This record gives sequence, structure tokens and C-alpha cells, in this order.
Amino acid sequence: MSQSTHQALPASLAVDFCGLKLDSPLVLLSGCVGFGEEYTRVAGFSNRDVGAICLKGTTGEPRLGNPPHRIYETPDGMLNAIGLQNPGVDHVVDEILPGLDFDETRFIANVCGSTIEEYARVARRFHESPIDAMEINISCPNVKEGGVQFGNVPEMSARVVAACRAETDKPLITKLSPNQTDIVENARQCIEAGTDAFSVINTLSGMAIDAESRRPIIGNVQGGLSGPAIKPIALLKVHQVYQVAGPAGVPIIGQGGVASATDALEFIIAGASAVGVGTALFYEPLACRKLNAGIADYLDRHGLASVGELVGSLRLPG
Repeated sequence: MSQSTHQALPASLAVDFCGLKLDSPLVLLSGCVGFGEEYTRVAGFSNRDVGAICLKGTTGEPRLGNPPHRIYETPDGMLNAIGLQNPGVDHVVDEILPGLDFDETRFIANVCGSTIEEYARVARRFHESPIDAMEINISCPNVKEGGVQFGNVPEMSARVVAACRAETDKPLITKLSPNQTDIVENARQCIEAGTDAFSVINTLSGMAIDAESRRPIIGNVQGGLSGPAIKPIALLKVHQVYQVAGPAGVPIIGQGGVASATDALEFIIAGASAVGVGTALFYEPLACRKLNAGIADYLDRHGLASVGELVGSLRLPG
């Protein structure tokens, strides 16, 4: 949609996230919109309807990803095991970023790696680019530690954050995994290591089985579960992380099953300053326009001048 025909979003939807002005609290999640150009081919879609777009996970070198099947629809959700297929950070910076319109919205790189050194290298390369911020995907397996995911061990998560922090002064958003024992302790250590914000949560581990063949449906055996099925878990995790992130002034992108304005509002009330939209885009590519309208209507009905006034406003019993 051209700039001349696009209707400006209400001022009440604007949020300040790590010093970045977002015209909407909505963020398109990594892995759901390619490298920011996929949805420009959808009639009626505009990057101006969202506050930011997270690019696909990017590693130091190109990756082919996992064998098929990579995606499987589940009741109220989706399993995916893409395996970080991407052309490598040099190609993304040199060939893809120049084609993105940074005047339309904010773009956030998704930094991945199999070693701490790879995370640092990718962060350093993106630091030299026009990217607005970086999301650290700490759910990657650590090849030096037997495949244990960086995000499931607080000390390991903090080491990744510290390594990236040493390479850039751009905002760092640590994407926390729900597949761990203590997400609050992880958040606390990541704050100490220098993260500027959090994405809460990443997908939940799951699998699907073909009963007739008795084989896993996903080629990688297990995948990440997303969609409405995980929303109650995601809401709780946002609320828990907000207890340490809120007092520290560290904002949260709340995500997990957002498909309506009410879903988005619940995440904001739980403590999220921005809200991620992902799986819903696969069946409703223009969902963000409806979500923006619903959020703006709620703010107007409740006499709130901005999204910020609603963040963390959950009224607990007693």
C-alpha cells in the first residue's frame, strides 16, 4: 500500500521501546514474515500497520535447515522445526537489508549461533548495519555442550547476552525460552549481563506422531509449538518476568497465541510493552489492522491516553 493511501495509526498506539519509537505495539515475529519482504506481496498489507518486524533467524554461515516435514498443524496451534534455514549474516546485511524501507517501520535482526563466538560474530556484523535492534535467540543448541540449549541454563544465557553486549550498543532483546526450570532467574541474570529487553516466550517443545506408520510427523522428531494453545502459558511467563524486568526498566515483547485485540491487551496488562504476532498471520495476513483498531478502541473506552498506561496494570487479588 502506498504512503499516500495509508491511514495514520492513532497516536495512542505509539510506544517507546528501548528508545525506539514504534507507531504500534504490534511486532511481527521472527520466522513468520521471512526477512521482512514476504508480506509486502499480500494485497492490503502495509509495514506501517506494525511497530516493528523481526527478521528470520540468522547465523554466521548459511544453513539449509531441517529435513521435511517442517510444519504440522495442531489443534489451536502449529508445530514447526525449520532448523534456522537462512543465507548467513553477510548475505542478509549486504543483499537483504538494503532492500528494506526503514522509513516505514523498525526492523529487528534475530541473532542465532551454535557457539558463543558465533553469536558475537553475528551481533558484530549487524552492529555495522542499519538494523534498529537485535533479538538474541538463545533457544539454539550449544554444540560445545552436547546440544544443550543456551536458553535453558541461566548462566549460559547470560554468557550469550554478555558476548553480544560487548559487540554492540544497539538495543538487545533476549528471547526467553519456556522450556526451562526458572525463567525468572534466567531473566535476572540476563539483565545483569546487559540485555535491554525481553521477548517472552519462545515456542514450547512438542511433537506429533502418525499412528498408522508409528513415525514422527516432524522430520526433526520435535518442533516448537506456537499459536492460541500456548497463550495461557505465555501470559503467566510474561507476568512472572515482569516482576524482575518491570522494576529494572526492561521492557517485554509479550507473545504466544495472539489472534485478537483482547489477546494483545491481556499481554499488555500482564506486563508487556509490545505484543508479538506470529502464527495468526498464517491464516489472517491482515490481522494487525484489526488488532490495532481493537486496542485503540479499548484505550478510548477506558479513558487511557496511551498503551504505556496499561502496561503491567494487572489487578491481583487482595
